[in-house]
Amino acid sequence: MSEKMSRLKKAVAMKYDPLTNTAPVVVAKGQGDLAEKILEKAKESGVPIQEDQSLVEVLSKLDVDQEIPPELFAVVAEILSLVYRADSRAQKLELP
Repeated sequence: MSEKMSRLKKAVAMKYDPLTNTAPVVVAKGQGDLAEKILEKAKESGVPIQEDQSLVEVLSKLDVDQEIPPELFAVVAEILSLVYRADSRAQKLELP
């Protein structure tokens, strides 16, 4: 692998709907330009972004539409908790 390839940005997008999924699901993943597009789309849509390079490395090995394996539940739950708390604080700031 060339040095440039090893430095490419990677991104993984997850979705969790407790009504339809038993675990979060990978909905998009990519590196380089595709990773940038995933991050740009998330920002445009107001989706919180959590940067964790080691977790992205692990999640990028999963297939799109694949549920997160039980071994990663604790780490992903921690991230989702941070996201939900940030979203809750943002909603409180928007109230008149």
